Amino acid sequence: MSRKRTHPQVDFAVDDASGRERIFKTFDEAAGFAVSLAASRGQAWNLDVLVYGRAGARWLGGDDAVAVYDEDPEASVHERIVIRADARGRVA
Repeated sequence: MSRKRTHPQVDFAVDDASGRERIFKTFDEAAGFAVSLAASRGQAWNLDVLVYGRAGARWLGGDDAVAVYDEDPEASVHERIVIRADARGRVA
């Protein structure tokens, strides 16, 4: 059995092109949005993982993620992923 794609204590945040924070419930949705912005804007884009409790941290990454969460439970961002996507145009 595979694990659930969402957890109530975990969100994924990506700023849109105007700088407004967009919240996604799944990593796949957030990553797709960030890749499209990175490719169309030609610059790196941040995807922030937001964790609101120990259960969310455990779901996200097991004991290691819980240890990171316990170091600073009030941290606004549990982990930042930098997305880079270079649009190279047509390749023959």
